[in-house]
Amino acid sequence: MTTSDHTSIPPGTSPDAPSPATVETTLSLADGEIHVCLDGPREAPALLLIHGTAASARSWEPLLPLLSGSRRVVRIDLLGCGRSGRPDGASYAVEDQARRVGEALDRLGVGPAGVVGHSSGGVFATALAAQRPDLVTSLVLINTGPHMAAYIAKEVPLRAASWADLTDDQVRLAIRDGFHEGFEIPQDYVDQFRDIDFEAFGATSQAIRAYLHERPLPERLVPLGKPLLVLFGEEDRRWRPASAADYRAVPGATVTMLPGLGHSPNLEDPARTAAPLLAFTEAPR
Repeated sequence: MTTSDHTSIPPGTSPDAPSPATVETTLSLADGEIHVCLDGPREAPALLLIHGTAASARSWEPLLPLLSGSRRVVRIDLLGCGRSGRPDGASYAVEDQARRVGEALDRLGVGPAGVVGHSSGGVFATALAAQRPDLVTSLVLINTGPHMAAYIAKEVPLRAASWADLTDDQVRLAIRDGFHEGFEIPQDYVDQFRDIDFEAFGATSQAIRAYLHERPLPERLVPLGKPLLVLFGEEDRRWRPASAADYRAVPGATVTMLPGLGHSPNLEDPARTAAPLLAFTEAPR
């Protein structure tokens, strides 16, 4: 395994410095470097967390203390996000991002795992389960839109020329629909968004749309036969909350609505998100 270990970075040296218990590794894959964070007991059941398009592995930090006591938590920065590579000419197709996640788990020797995806992270989680069913024991989708007909967000035009010059207020305006109305967006999340590669963001957004237009997620999930939990904030302003019911087409799926929460329950109320997630992944299969 070709890795570069970042565990020597002292906490507090940068805004995204790891906690003392976090092990960070960068994996050199054929088409780019993938940054991974690992927390929790090595012998504990594995739980893979996949972030959404406008985020990074850091977006899971509010939830992490509630999970890492009983899980080996793996957080991956998708290519183009966080500390992962941003190679010229890289493919950001859903299938390619999912393949890289599978390769990363193979390199780490982690798995099979319960796989959790927030927002478009749930799309990558679904693609991973389709490609590598051996690596996925169960799926948890957090406010993942089932199809493009459910998309209700107002688009905020952003240009590459002005990307680096956006003020904090402009960033908060651009991502406000990612949270329930009135939620105070943390500065750390603003910084995560600002750090995203503009080309990667655009290409990934287009890839997600294409994947959902081609075939809705519930249709993709039915033949996989994986235990499925869908958590959905009832105040989501990006995806129509009622669309969560479409996942009931998946045999055995559990759909849990979270009143008062928006598109990002893992950030808005970590405790209310962790409770059903842990109960579901602890259930005997």
